This record gives sequence, structure tokens and C-alpha cells, in this order.
Amino acid sequence: MSTKDDLLAAYQHLRNGDLRAALVELDLPTRAAAARERAEQTVRRAWMKYALRTVRQNDAHDRLDLAYKMPDPWHMASAQEQARFAETNAVIERELGDHFGSLLEIGCGEGHQTEHLAALAERVTGLDVSATAIERARRRLPDAEFAVGDVHAQPWAEERGRFDLVTACEVIYYMSDMPRFLRTMDRLGHACLVTYFAPAARKVAVHVDAMPGVEQCTFRYGEVEWIAAWWPGAAARGA
Repeated sequence: MSTKDDLLAAYQHLRNGDLRAALVELDLPTRAAAARERAEQTVRRAWMKYALRTVRQNDAHDRLDLAYKMPDPWHMASAQEQARFAETNAVIERELGDHFGSLLEIGCGEGHQTEHLAALAERVTGLDVSATAIERARRRLPDAEFAVGDVHAQPWAEERGRFDLVTACEVIYYMSDMPRFLRTMDRLGHACLVTYFAPAARKVAVHVDAMPGVEQCTFRYGEVEWIAAWWPGAAARGA
């Protein structure tokens, strides 16, 4: 909506016969775009509230797939999420290295973060429980490998050190058995990294902190804070 001052100024321009100046004063395209963005956010929040009922720590794969009936349900194209992707890459490059032969991204969704991670590895495998999300990820990154399903159900789930780096960003909350999930990451990767929303530390940190040799840092975007944690996998530790 236009402010009172904007309307008065536009009205004055119209009284003076200057339609162009009135339109510039109202800045209708910008206001329309802002209104559309607010409407999209409202719809997205309502949809996700419905789709993600009973999801946390329940392995509710059907509900997670339902969320993807709306494109980009997590708003990964937003400035906040793009900043998170960039900062995650920066942590990986600073702490673990800037080039990997193989990388597994657990919870890759539609491939938004995969695009960033692909810059660090020769071969990228994305995994998600949502077939809808994986279909979009394949269109986004046709040169990457993608698979649908739970990480524990993959034919290579028991392979030690299969990947140079295993990542799980913003997904650990949805695991019913976090210790088992982290052990699987530990077995599969020579190096492992998870990120999670800082307020979730009260449920997540006790499990992440138990990983051998784990190190951590935080990063922010505005008022939002995340925790990144990384550790050498079992193959790298010789365990």
C-alpha cells in the first residue's frame, strides 16, 4: 500500500497534469513486486506448516515429499539461504579443503546447495527422500548423480570411506535416530560436515559433540545463526 505522503504527492502531480511524475511517485511496479513477495511468503508458510506436521525426528518421508508439491518450499532462492550456502562452502574450504574427488550431500532437496558444493568436487552425489525434489535436482544439475531414499537403505550404506566428504546441511533435525545417522556419515566419509540452526542445539548438539575429533564454528545472516560442525571420518582416523 502507498503511504499517505506518497498518495498526496501523486495527487498533486495529477492536479498539475503530470501523469508520468505521479506514476514515478507511486512506484507501482516495485510495490506490486513487494506485495507479490509477501503473498508468496504467506502461502509458503501456510503450506509448510501443513506439510511438515509431525515431521521432526520422525523420518516422515511422505510428509517431506509432500512439502515439495510447492516448488522451492524452503525458499532456497532467498538471499538468506544463498548466504548460508556460500558460508558453508567457505567453512569447508577453510577447514577441510577446496577440492574433493567425491562428495555426498544428504538431504540435497532440489539441488540448490548442490550447485555450490559442486564447485568443490569432481563427482557429486545428491540424496533425498523426496522423489519430487530429486526430479528437479536432476534438471538443475544434469551432470551430478542423484538418488532417492534414506541413506541407510542405499546399497553402499555400509561402505567405509566411500566418499571424500559427506555433508548434511539442515537435515539432522528430521532423523529419528541421530546417533545412527551420524555413525553412517562417519562410516561413509573421509571427512564429514553438518550444519544446523543454532536454536536446535539443545536437541542436536549432544549427538554432534560426541563425534570423534569434532570441531565447530558459527556463522550468521542478519539475526539468524547456524552452527557448522566437522570431523574426520572413521576411514581417516583409521578407526
